Amino acid sequence: MLSPEMTQILGALHAGTGSGLDVGCVSVLGMDHLVVSLVVEGRVTEQLWSSGSVGASFEDLQFTLGQGPGLDALRTSQAAVEHDVATVGAARWPALVEAMAHLPIGAMFCLPLALGGITVGVLTALRASPGPMSGQEMDDALGLASALTLQFLGGAGTRFESWLDAQPDGELHRAVVHQATGMLSVQLALPLGEALLRLRAYAYSHDRSIIEAAEDVVSRRLRLDDDGPEPESPKETKG
Repeated sequence: MLSPEMTQILGALHAGTGSGLDVGCVSVLGMDHLVVSLVVEGRVTEQLWSSGSVGASFEDLQFTLGQGPGLDALRTSQAAVEHDVATVGAARWPALVEAMAHLPIGAMFCLPLALGGITVGVLTALRASPGPMSGQEMDDALGLASALTLQFLGGAGTRFESWLDAQPDGELHRAVVHQATGMLSVQLALPLGEALLRLRAYAYSHDRSIIEAAEDVVSRRLRLDDDGPEPESPKETKG
């Protein structure tokens, strides 16, 4: 059964009063960070809403490395839950475990936004301290995931554009990544999927955010045909 607080949140979500979610749902779930991601192509997701920078950074790491609980939830259409990140073996997500060490994340809960055989996205809940959700918190999280699924499938009243309104300049979080991928596809004569893999590989091997790498490609400071020159630093580009 949903809590009164989550019932109120879902009522506002259905009525379309506001853009996306209210940060109040984070505390209702007993979490520190929430992220909503939407499938845009195959198993590629787009971060549609985040309650803060930690969740956004974690989601970008999963996107860059191509591994993590969110991708597992997307692949299996089942919840991917880790009650204690410190006990996760490096063999499960070898690159992610090391890369996320600086983030204050002790527990991860990734719920697929799925109906039948259709999965439209992932709801990611993160908490600094380890431990499971309470029964009430899990009921509320599952209720939120179901409501988001129906909304993105077109079964609820809120328009998709209301989520875009929450993005800077009304653009998707990774719009520059998609633009850079298209440019690399043309430059390297590669399918879009392989071009994205090249961009991911560059970002990971150079310990950079995929957003930053994409911005360098779009601004033509970086070419990946020969792994390109190192992009200029912000100070050098301002001079």
